[in-house]
Amino acid sequence: MLKLENIVKIYSTGGETVRALDSMSVAFRENEFVSILGPSGCGKTTLLNIIGGLDRYTEGDLKVSGRSTEKFTDTDWDIYRNTTIGFVFQQYNLIPHQTVLANVELALTLSGVSKSERKRRAVEALEKVGLGDQLKKKPNQLSGGQAQRVAIARSLVNNPKILLADEPTGALDTETGKAVMDILREVAKDRLVIMVTHNPDLANEYSTRIINLLDGRIISDSDPYDGGIPEPENKTKKKKKISMSLFTALSLSLTNLMTKKGRTILTAFAGSIGIIGIALIMSMSNGVQNYIDGVEKDTLSNYPVQITETTMDISAFFKASQDIREGSTKHPDNEDKVYSNPIMFTMLNSMTSEMQSNDMGAFKKYIESDECDIGKYAGDIQYMYSTTLNAYRSDIENGICKVNPSTVFDDMGMMNQVMAESNSMISGMSDANIWNLLNSNEEIVKAQYEVLSGRFPEKADEVVMIVTENNEISDYTLYTLGMLDRSDIPKMMEKLMSGEVVETADSEYSYDDILSLKFRIVADSDYYAEENGVWADKREDEEYMKTLLEDAYEVSVVGIIKTTDKSLSAAQGGGIGYTAELVDYLIDRVNDSEVVALQKNDPDTDVLTGLPFMSEDAKADASASSANAGMDIDYSSLSPEELAALSAQAETLDQTPSGFSKSTYQNNLRLLGCTDRDHPSVINIYPKDFEAKEEIIEIIKKYNQEMSDKGEDDKVINYTDYIGMLISSITTIVNVISYVLIAFVAISLIVSSIMIGIITYISVLERTKEIGILRSIGASKKDISRVFNAETIIIGFVAGLIGIGITLLLLIPINAIIYSLSDIENIAALPTIGGIILVVISVLLTLIAGIIPSRVAANKDPVIALRTE
Repeated sequence: MLKLENIVKIYSTGGETVRALDSMSVAFRENEFVSILGPSGCGKTTLLNIIGGLDRYTEGDLKVSGRSTEKFTDTDWDIYRNTTIGFVFQQYNLIPHQTVLANVELALTLSGVSKSERKRRAVEALEKVGLGDQLKKKPNQLSGGQAQRVAIARSLVNNPKILLADEPTGALDTETGKAVMDILREVAKDRLVIMVTHNPDLANEYSTRIINLLDGRIISDSDPYDGGIPEPENKTKKKKKISMSLFTALSLSLTNLMTKKGRTILTAFAGSIGIIGIALIMSMSNGVQNYIDGVEKDTLSNYPVQITETTMDISAFFKASQDIREGSTKHPDNEDKVYSNPIMFTMLNSMTSEMQSNDMGAFKKYIESDECDIGKYAGDIQYMYSTTLNAYRSDIENGICKVNPSTVFDDMGMMNQVMAESNSMISGMSDANIWNLLNSNEEIVKAQYEVLSGRFPEKADEVVMIVTENNEISDYTLYTLGMLDRSDIPKMMEKLMSGEVVETADSEYSYDDILSLKFRIVADSDYYAEENGVWADKREDEEYMKTLLEDAYEVSVVGIIKTTDKSLSAAQGGGIGYTAELVDYLIDRVNDSEVVALQKNDPDTDVLTGLPFMSEDAKADASASSANAGMDIDYSSLSPEELAALSAQAETLDQTPSGFSKSTYQNNLRLLGCTDRDHPSVINIYPKDFEAKEEIIEIIKKYNQEMSDKGEDDKVINYTDYIGMLISSITTIVNVISYVLIAFVAISLIVSSIMIGIITYISVLERTKEIGILRSIGASKKDISRVFNAETIIIGFVAGLIGIGITLLLLIPINAIIYSLSDIENIAALPTIGGIILVVISVLLTLIAGIIPSRVAANKDPVIALRTE
């Protein structure tokens, strides 16, 4: 079954060649016990290694069952060692970190035998050698004889045709050696056993054939065999490729790592440092981004994409400013002169040139049409009209109190003096509106506010009181609503102007006090009554106003709501929230009024004065006549400054001839509060989120493009997305900072990966003999690589878990510190998917770091590896 034909093996060492086997030819029977004797260095072990496929011959041929091995590939040799050969070594060569049972099962795992079958056969082999009760022991817990019997059991478990024993009793005492020899003799009854030994007595006692070697040649053979008729080479039958499973590789590596727990944990911890750094940055970045998203969502619900009747492209203004700076002339420093830079009118020209009137009616019709899918992205679309919401306190016993628009500062006795000294501040405050239109989207409203008492408004005659997150209402709101006495304001202002300190007392109100508030709503057209054929403004007539308010539409406060911590609501000082239904009521009230109907029926006559309106042509003629009457001016001789002054003076002249109304038809309708629902003055589009806002902007751009393609440029919509630019910039800054920090921390990941590669290489050196053992039982180079790759996978996985675990622990004090500084809760949060990705990255990096050491392990010579101590 086994035949060597003119086998030559030459070693090259230190520039010299050694002929270990010299044209050796020998054949072996299928079952016999052959002992090979000879002095040290005669080629005994080399012969055994060549027969076992651990070493390659230089010349000649080795035939197994008639099949030549001359063209064997590495895979063929691996299969040959696993299925045909069983090794028994002098030093046992058991894997120390595996149990007795696992050592014996190892060869079967490469053969793809199932777990249950593998265990059954391993136990059976161990019982045959008398070790059925030692299955769970480690090799270092066995005696020499027991360890050798485990090695024999391992060599027999795959039922090999050939058993090779290299000095099997060399490390045993005489009695134990005889016991091992008895087992080998029994094994030789049904297979070929070839034993190398220095002991001729054992050979003579147990062997059926003795071959003596000297200087790589056979000098005697007690029972020669010529090989008989060679069996035909089997070219059709393909042997199953053996391979170590990933689970087996992981098991081997895990068991090895567990024998060095301290080093393994320290290595994994070192590998986790980079993961911890990146995880912390990711947690902070994710937390800040979530916070920004929250602010963004609330911002979008308060500051929507807004389109107004008249708008200006602010970006053009800034671009013009930049162009002026970049286009500024460089003047020499040695002329002792300072030069002017004409920027004021250039920028003003840029601004005025970018003023645009939006066709609100056309755009409203578009977004409400079936071809526009803006509803998918908008949480709410709000239409604002020029109709003024005039609100008064229902209780008029103590006088008429207008609460919207606010008249607080108009009631101040010292208003003129205050405005003279602090005009900008008072102007801003006097324009403050505490009546706010609530969003029609219930989800957005509930995200902005929570109900303290009562409920949200549902009808036109229902409003809510809005308080701050601290259940407060500003004194400005209280004065506006008449809940504080406005007559105290002039006295306090007088004290302030004289340098005295004004002390204000805190006030408080029960929920019932606030829920009992009621207001009367008056339309602009309600102020006008017919007198002597014309309609007069009666808002200064107290009796008329009282009568008007007694019959006016009444609204009640049905709930008290407060802004959430993250709300950016416009009513930060408190106020009244009303519904879009109230706006609809006002529009209908105005449009159905008698005075508006009369004005619409007679567009040529001013119903407020009874005078006819001037036509546009008549106005132009009157303007030209007024400008030139009694004047003979040479305009070409005037400077630009003089021309500008003259133009300003002409604008101030009353150019309307007597007998004509100074107003216009459109101005009158505006004055009466008349509006067309199809032509809103403002459209507020509330995106669902930031991505939806981008889609909405794309829809607007698409609409503009369609209008431009049709040649209808007057319908192109202009807008400026301030919030979008702000949030986008913040997000970009956060991302850039995060990326830069991660890039720095990633250096530690690379360093730790290199360190793990070094540790893996040390492991290769420590497990060199294990490599040889695995190769001897048929493990391929890929299997050896897989073992060490599995080790790096385990270390990387543990490093990732340690990194994520430590990160989660560190986030507790980090969040506590941030909360103490900013009142923002749990801002740092590691996303689950981010944690998983970091663990995967840790595994991949350690796997990459272990590639070189695993290749080194795979390329080790199995013969040399087996000799390593």
